Amino acid sequence: MNAAKALLLSGVAGLVLGTAAQAQEAQDSTAQTSQYADIVVTANKRQENINKVGLTITALSAEQLQDRKIVSLSDVASAVPGLTFTPSVTNTPIFTLRGVGFNESSLGVYPAVSVYIDQAPLPFPVMASHAAFDLERIEVLKGPQGTLFGQNATGGAINYIAARPTDTFEAGGDITYGRFNQIDGNAYISGPLTENLNGRIAMTAHHLNDWQYSLTRPTDTNGSQDYIAGRILLDWQASERLKLAFNLNGSRDTSDPQAIQYVAMSPTDFTNVKPIYANQPFAYGNARVADWTHFSVDPYGGPAGSPTDELADFSPRSKRTFVQASVRADYDLTDDMTLTSITTYDHFKQNQRTDGEGVVAVGFDLQKSDGKLTSFNQELRIANASTSALRYIVGGNYERSSTTELQNLRYYDNDTNNAGLMFINFSGDLMKQKITNYAAFGNLEFDISPQLTLKGGIRYTQSKNKAYNCGFTDANGYVNDLFNFLGGLLGTVPFTPIGPEGCYTLNDNNVPGEPFRKTLKEDNVSWRVGVDYKMTDTTLLYANVSRGYKAGSFPALAASGYVGLQPVVQESVTAYEAGVKAQLFDRAVQFNAAGFYYDYRNKQIRGKLLDPLFGVLDILINIPKSRIYGGEADVTIRPVAGLTLSGGVTYLNSKLQKGPVSPRDYNIIGEINDFGAFGDALPYTPEWSGTASIDYRAPGDGGPFVGISTNFRSSQDAALGGSRIVWPDNPAEFRKQAPIGLVYKIPGYATVDARLGYEAPGGAWKVMLWGKNVFNKYYIAAVVPASASAGRLAGMPATYGVTMSFKIK
Repeated sequence: MNAAKALLLSGVAGLVLGTAAQAQEAQDSTAQTSQYADIVVTANKRQENINKVGLTITALSAEQLQDRKIVSLSDVASAVPGLTFTPSVTNTPIFTLRGVGFNESSLGVYPAVSVYIDQAPLPFPVMASHAAFDLERIEVLKGPQGTLFGQNATGGAINYIAARPTDTFEAGGDITYGRFNQIDGNAYISGPLTENLNGRIAMTAHHLNDWQYSLTRPTDTNGSQDYIAGRILLDWQASERLKLAFNLNGSRDTSDPQAIQYVAMSPTDFTNVKPIYANQPFAYGNARVADWTHFSVDPYGGPAGSPTDELADFSPRSKRTFVQASVRADYDLTDDMTLTSITTYDHFKQNQRTDGEGVVAVGFDLQKSDGKLTSFNQELRIANASTSALRYIVGGNYERSSTTELQNLRYYDNDTNNAGLMFINFSGDLMKQKITNYAAFGNLEFDISPQLTLKGGIRYTQSKNKAYNCGFTDANGYVNDLFNFLGGLLGTVPFTPIGPEGCYTLNDNNVPGEPFRKTLKEDNVSWRVGVDYKMTDTTLLYANVSRGYKAGSFPALAASGYVGLQPVVQESVTAYEAGVKAQLFDRAVQFNAAGFYYDYRNKQIRGKLLDPLFGVLDILINIPKSRIYGGEADVTIRPVAGLTLSGGVTYLNSKLQKGPVSPRDYNIIGEINDFGAFGDALPYTPEWSGTASIDYRAPGDGGPFVGISTNFRSSQDAALGGSRIVWPDNPAEFRKQAPIGLVYKIPGYATVDARLGYEAPGGAWKVMLWGKNVFNKYYIAAVVPASASAGRLAGMPATYGVTMSFKIK
């Protein structure tokens, strides 16, 4: 742990142990907030009762976040039916909501599920990694959210709502110790700074020892987690009509990228891989098995042990820093009209190394996976009072983002390192993007009667993405020699031979030397129409039809020719949805249900290209037509005082209806027959997913509490055709083989979490024993296809510990 983190953790521990008695004396004697209290959300960019909003929303309260120790992106997904979190080989997080997601691991690509903190955008997925601390709640909006939240929300939007500065003094924190030497600390202090200025400072830190070890080298371990994050908030009532809110937050993460677990090899084995790998188990003892590259002898050094022997360390490592600054200004133009401005700046930087196939041999290792992201976003909008019969929001957005990714890929032992390909063993790639977006939007709600409300919204977006990509090699990689040869053999124009650092990708004339440059210009119109009908004061029926878009993307990867660097164009989802929200039996029961159908056009996905030189290579593709339909329901029951039973379930049925044309159709079966057969399911779309919880808190102010939660997912495909992909003897027959091995099929699983604790009156202090995945269920979170192999990323094993917290008012 670094000094700053150690200082924070020790300080929190001291506060917990040293002020518990003082906190007990200074406790607020008021009772806990009623568990029947209304949940307020900002799904329509105004504060509203969740039961009055005609959208499907899952809201996680501050109490749920704390009791269930929801701190990571995977924790959030495990608590929300229909939401899937997927890790990747480059350590970039991926969200899929109701089957809509972008399974792309490049750093600088937009998601299909947008993430915000206090309505300030976190435009690239990796920026949201450490936002879940000191929160009032998390809101997950399901279905296209293009009208109010912009493009890149075809699946939905996730809103983190930070705890606000208070107008009276308040402080608190917690300290945790758990398995794998887990040490967590959280602390905040909040209150008035001047008569009209309130502030809040919050920090979090996390440490976890290695939880993976190598099956073949048991002394080698991996998986340590270390990060620190903080947030400074200021709320200033500058005048009677003007309010300003400042948010400065950031994080520093030096956690190990998770080690991948080898699962399958192509017909041409790596030189140093023994057949026994194919039969290794995925679980061993109480930990998880991984076998990642640690030390590999550079084939261009001397013999092992000689003075010229070079050892290349490819053990996974990472360093990530992120800073966001946002300013929100609300100015009351009139008593019922407010002008809102939200200005946001984001900066992210990464230095990283990851392993791509999970074996000792260097078959697909990113020796360097560095990057930088910057984004500026400005939103202006005007809205009237939420009490009006006609409620409107009109506004516009401007965004300017830039991305840089530098990847060095080593494959000393890959099947491409052979005499026929001149022993090539290293490829670098430099990818840059300049992205500009403009948008104008409007949203209306009109109460025809106290029971009936009509809704409509529209957004026009114009975007431009200028991309630059240069694949290169080093002095010993030999890629330049191969591509100079290919240019002379296949090229249609004369060219100057490239050196070791020249751009090698063959251009449209089949010669190397020219970087790939292209500008993607797109525009679209997102919209939503709907109706809400209040059957009673506690029952709402709603129906919506909406269309959302996700911007096109360029791949950050090395390719043999320009065809592999072409972008995917924007995708769209047209959603038809109807639902009900009902509070029954004097609000002792909350029941929500919805059914939906998605017409999914040009879905973006990372697929495969059958390259004539190198075999199977990655490529971005559009799936012309697919569909998703399903339903979901959740219920919360409070049969007696203190007891809460809750559960939710989502059913999804997805199918690819029309596949892409050659050459981007490798391994895709997309043309369905009259009976709808042969259509692949969309990746990371489990047919069934859900959660269930039982919680008991002693009635009254404070007392013991206990809870148990489960999260389940049925089996799902990690790639198109995951149920049938195998490694056949002849790669040309890849699409036609029977489903042997099911390499990309992720089995279904269920995990169980538990908690037991005691809270003092007024919340002055609390102690809790907790466990996650308490039955130590081994499960697969993702399957990663490399160029000549496949590996799996496993979920966390059982973790457990004790948390002590306090609060002073």
